[in-house]
Amino acid sequence: MEYTVQKLGRLAGVSTRTLRYYDEVGLLKPARMNSSGYRIYGQAEVDRLQQILFYRELGVSLESINAIMNDPSFDGNAALRQHKEQLLDKRKQLDMLIANVEQTIAAAEGRMTMSDKAKFEGFKQRMIDENEQKHGKEAREKYGDDAVNKSNAKLKNMTQEEHERVTQLAEEIKETLAEAFKQGDPAGELAQKAADLHRQWLTFYWSDYSKEAHANLSQMYVDDARFTAYYDADQPGTAEFLRDAIHVYTGVSKP
Repeated sequence: MEYTVQKLGRLAGVSTRTLRYYDEVGLLKPARMNSSGYRIYGQAEVDRLQQILFYRELGVSLESINAIMNDPSFDGNAALRQHKEQLLDKRKQLDMLIANVEQTIAAAEGRMTMSDKAKFEGFKQRMIDENEQKHGKEAREKYGDDAVNKSNAKLKNMTQEEHERVTQLAEEIKETLAEAFKQGDPAGELAQKAADLHRQWLTFYWSDYSKEAHANLSQMYVDDARFTAYYDADQPGTAEFLRDAIHVYTGVSKP
């Protein structure tokens, strides 16, 4: 069956403006244009739109979706299986947060006691699960199960003060990196400050820090479209700039 942009929009629950934008950025091209100049979508485009909306539901940026789905090695069936696992994990996270809310209500009503640590268990577990969904496979292949498990355990045992500090560090990195990028010198004082803040941030998640691992991670920010999209959201080229600054900071040569 074929659909015009209006009919496909109504079917999928998205605006025609969104579909036109997906066309403009190369994410979802129509099958053809009819004699009147209208976009016409076929079954392949319907299936592709479903994949896009699955990724959007999981919080993946459009830039990352574009890179993933336009990769020649993209496997639609494998992606659907991955979507299922991620949605099940998301449901698990929601169940955990609901249980946390119920316990908090019970504690407020005097029916049970709840430690300060327990109040944040659901949030920290959600962070762990989200990291596993997005980067777990690559991280385990690159660093090994033991290193990833230790990192997850460190995050789970993080105190509220540590959580506040690491959140503050993330903001400081973003602000300092933006100013350093304007100066354009990865070896400059501001760029090196951003690299040091990044090291401090990593130590809250890594059980062991090494300059080589830090440099390798910075290269992944450039090689992996998902990381690049995050760092380049405000200013394209920021991921590469951060990588260069970290290589200067660690003294590790770029490959």
